[in-house]
Amino acid sequence: MTPDLDLFVPGVVYLDIIFTGLEALPEPGTEVWASGMGSCPGGIANLAVAAARLGLGTGLGTALCTDAYGDFCAQILCDQEGINLDASRRIDGHSPVTVSLAYDRDRSMITHGHPLPVGADGLVGELPTCRAASVSLTKDRLPWVRRAKEAGTLVFADVGWDASAEWPPEVLDMLEDCHAFLPNSVEAMQYTRSATPAQALERLAGLAPVVVVTCGADGVLAHDARTGETVHVPAVPVPALDPTGAGDVFTAGFILGTLRDWPLAQSLAFANLIAALSVQHFGGSLSAPGWGDIADWRRSFPGSADYAFLDDVIPSGEQRTVRRASATIARMSDAHVS
Repeated sequence: MTPDLDLFVPGVVYLDIIFTGLEALPEPGTEVWASGMGSCPGGIANLAVAAARLGLGTGLGTALCTDAYGDFCAQILCDQEGINLDASRRIDGHSPVTVSLAYDRDRSMITHGHPLPVGADGLVGELPTCRAASVSLTKDRLPWVRRAKEAGTLVFADVGWDASAEWPPEVLDMLEDCHAFLPNSVEAMQYTRSATPAQALERLAGLAPVVVVTCGADGVLAHDARTGETVHVPAVPVPALDPTGAGDVFTAGFILGTLRDWPLAQSLAFANLIAALSVQHFGGSLSAPGWGDIADWRRSFPGSADYAFLDDVIPSGEQRTVRRASATIARMSDAHVS
């Protein structure tokens, strides 16, 4: 059976409002001005848009509210980015919103939202046939993950920030049904009670066939239990405007490399590169680069031997110009699509 999708991503879509160019974060009773602002779909939309811009047939399983924010997100996701929403539905209510304050190469966030109206399986709609799927680990197992694995789907897992600071190890039990686990270094160290990212990787190795620990400016560490290979790939140094969604862009690049059977180091290098390109624009989902951005970078750095493989993987012909986050939800971006 030919899968309906390359990648299926279930989860919550937020309206992200991002402020950039802050000289400082606001103290109680004070006001600060931002030189930049953008609005775009966020949450799981970050991964969906990043994957779609790489040419992966991407489906999204979520509930979008029928308010103006939900209309805006649906239009961007479906009409602009070409993401399949067959496994999603519209509901009454107020869309979840995140305000992101980008400051000093990091960000702080304020979020308001409500749980998705999911079924007992943890999905809004039916699980489509797909080559790959993403999941965020939870203490309670999600039955669809086991079904996806049994159907031959490669499941890529991440894990959210634990506001309780308990970091229960049983969250990792779901990894036995996953192909890859991609936590950041803080999450990896907390869940494994480790002092360094390398020690965390060693303790996570084998819980899933592939474990990837992202370390920000220090690059990425990964281990493939099937081959015994351990790899460190340095980050691509770039001036960062807004890191919102960079981890999701990295995951999209790694999924692409996996589905194309690239070597581990090549998949990681590609994921590092597109994550680096994304932080040069504000807005989580709409900061994701397209192949045109990747081709532009390669032309600017033709002597980079570590990225010579791009010459063989960048599609030929004119590339679509991607849209960036617009300053208001009242109108679409002025950027044109070629």
